Amino acid sequence: MTIDAPNYERIARHCICCGGKRLLKSPAVLMPFVAKRVFDWEPVEITEDWGMRTLKLGMAYPLCNSLQCIDCRTLFLDIRFNDAEMGRLYSGYRDAAYSAMRDRFEPGYSEVNPIFAQRALYIPMVESFLKPYLPDESLDILDWGGDAGVNTPFRHQAKSVGVYDISGLTMIEGVKAVDPHRTSKQKFDLIVCSNVLEHVPSPGGLISDIVVQMSSETVLYIEVPHESLMFENQNNQDIVQEKKHWHEHINFFSETGLRTLISKSHLEVVAMETVLCDVYGRMGRQFFVVCRLSDSALPAG
Repeated sequence: MTIDAPNYERIARHCICCGGKRLLKSPAVLMPFVAKRVFDWEPVEITEDWGMRTLKLGMAYPLCNSLQCIDCRTLFLDIRFNDAEMGRLYSGYRDAAYSAMRDRFEPGYSEVNPIFAQRALYIPMVESFLKPYLPDESLDILDWGGDAGVNTPFRHQAKSVGVYDISGLTMIEGVKAVDPHRTSKQKFDLIVCSNVLEHVPSPGGLISDIVVQMSSETVLYIEVPHESLMFENQNNQDIVQEKKHWHEHINFFSETGLRTLISKSHLEVVAMETVLCDVYGRMGRQFFVVCRLSDSALPAG
């Protein structure tokens, strides 16, 4: 189940949220760690002994483009990674090999990497936000892209917690690794897609896969960063010029873009807020979104 073909372009020519064709473009670079992990590309210094007549001397980094939708203001990387590339980037996410490679390009990363194995301090805020929309009894939860299950909301009081993640990491105690594509459909009270959509090449395609797992009673919780560049430039119609590099977050959402993406996925927004959170020692704003299937997605009668 997909939304539309433009979500799957190798080099984006359409908006990844609304499908619009009116895009602003500005040159940028793909950060060295991501380029190495995905494409096995290394930065290189162009020196005099290259004998180049038209290239200037200096460091060369992988080029890409920042794209911004004029209609919904979503900002995103033009390169859309395929499944194999996503596998290379996120397999063994934050394990020893990942940490060592990233530390080579970003010295000091290995010192902060262990922090991400701890439960984020703001998860109680997520649970408070969600609680009014959930049944009182114990929950059956699916965390889509939930890493090892560390930050799954209501994990300690849930009846069951399954995590679907491409990283292949070992789940923490009480959490089961699942693949919804390979098992019979289960009834879930809550499906969580938290801090995932900013990483993926086709946010619409991923949400469509999640929708297949939902019933009329299922609550879908979506959380993505409200990136500071987006939040601080909400009245700036040309922020694409400010985005000069891309790392693991390849999609920067606006509220309009996020709402459009959700609506196109046959979902309706029940509640949406931008919340200031302590995300592993850094204060940042997150979109908290509660969704349900729209009437158009429910069987007739």
